[in-house]
Amino acid sequence: MPQLTDEAVTDDRERPGTWMTPQEYGASRAVLWTGAVVLVTDGAGRILVQSVDYRPDRLLPGGAVDAGESPSAAAAREVSEELGIEGHYPRGLAVDWIPADTPGIPPEMGFPGEILHVYDGGTWSAERIDAVRLPDQEITGIQFAEPADLAALMDPGDARRALSALRARINGGGAALLEDGRPTAPTALDRLGVLRTRRSPDHGTWHAGPAPEHLPVREHTGWLFAPDGRVLLLVARATGTVHLPPPTAAPTAGAVPLGYRYDARGAHLRTAARLTALPPAPDAAHARLLATPEQVRELSDWGPAGHDELASLHAARARLCLPAATRTPLTELPDHGTRW
Repeated sequence: MPQLTDEAVTDDRERPGTWMTPQEYGASRAVLWTGAVVLVTDGAGRILVQSVDYRPDRLLPGGAVDAGESPSAAAAREVSEELGIEGHYPRGLAVDWIPADTPGIPPEMGFPGEILHVYDGGTWSAERIDAVRLPDQEITGIQFAEPADLAALMDPGDARRALSALRARINGGGAALLEDGRPTAPTALDRLGVLRTRRSPDHGTWHAGPAPEHLPVREHTGWLFAPDGRVLLLVARATGTVHLPPPTAAPTAGAVPLGYRYDARGAHLRTAARLTALPPAPDAAHARLLATPEQVRELSDWGPAGHDELASLHAARARLCLPAATRTPLTELPDHGTRW
């Protein structure tokens, strides 16, 4: 920062450093707009977007920060004005720098660039969603969109920003710093493009315990625990889709039949076990991550039965004498494997 001097100092004495008057320094600073939006999800992990009467793209709730207003106060005010829902949103998910030359902005607007804050609106219950009341003007409707559908519904920069903010929420490592919607320090979820492809729904009813022998089995996957209580998760590098590994993916101990989901296609079995080692990666098509069970659920589309499955899982984890995992950023495991 340059040194400031009073304008009255006008002599020609040599002054060390870079000197500027307060007026000169103020004029040298970049001028940017400030905005605030709120990311809200429903129980299925879909994102609330709203339709407006002044553009075809969907938007997150939010808008401009007024003069003298804090960004978090603006976020709460905008949600109240646009959706009729009162709330307080202190947790930031992302801060984005939007360049002045962003395509699609009319030149006559004189857009100087913007710093946009994305706040966490949490997961809304059905009752809270039913309480939404739209104003007479501006907001024409809302919908909850699958994360992978944002690119088709929103302006490209808005879609990138919303998806980056959702990944930051799931990751649990603090707010993401973005430039035009792109993280300056990408996490494993960002690098692998997780949630860019539609999640495969698995809404079968959850049943704890072994599956009856007469049921046809369509799939068998495992909740495989590392010593810290996190579990192994596979991510397809080509699509960013996530899924639990087969129970034979690595050496384990204490394996128990956790339960199964059942629908018209058959039974999807789940086994819980403790990992004893991780062999070298069998193929280059999948990355291997460690995630908390809750992070796995948030990255999946399991319907209401996902809560019941997690309850069964935590009971099995306790029987395996493993700790409850603290939410931390998902960790990509090395291809050469590891031992515990």
